[in-house]
Amino acid sequence: MNDIMIALAKAAILVALNQEENFDLNKALETYPVLKENAAVFVTLTTKQDHQLRGCIGSLEAYRPLYKDIIANAQAAALQDPRFPPLKPDELKNISIEVSLLSKPEPLSYHNTEELKKKIRPFKDGVVLEHQGKRATYLPSVWEQLPHFDDFFSNLCQKAGLSHDCLSMHPTILTYQATIFKENQ
Repeated sequence: MNDIMIALAKAAILVALNQEENFDLNKALETYPVLKENAAVFVTLTTKQDHQLRGCIGSLEAYRPLYKDIIANAQAAALQDPRFPPLKPDELKNISIEVSLLSKPEPLSYHNTEELKKKIRPFKDGVVLEHQGKRATYLPSVWEQLPHFDDFFSNLCQKAGLSHDCLSMHPTILTYQATIFKENQ
């Protein structure tokens, strides 16, 4: 499954960059019927040399077929991530593609930050934080850059446009897991 997910994401990016590609979508859908089932994915692009983020866009909820979610999010990660300029065709050879297939986000009940610390599973749980109409998420892989609970949540609060200590406001927390598909280097 890894190869088909990455090949589809790469083909989608090539199409968006007006480059030649030879991905056979009909054959892929025939061989892997799971691609037709609704699913939610994030597509993450990083630089091969120093593993710096170059784009990351995704869906938290499964509302369209997996293949369509991969195509749309791969193209958006390459061209529409507001944190980065659009990817140029000559950059593609230096980019690694990762597709994260998400489980359904589930609400996590907690009474205080200490209880939340006990319930969150670093490196396993992706987290959605919602408060006063603001929302942000970090994939489980973000724990690799922010392995400490306080740093992880301080950054996530700020990503949502809230103060770094927003856990004191008892935001809604949802967790999910991700199956990661990585491009072979």
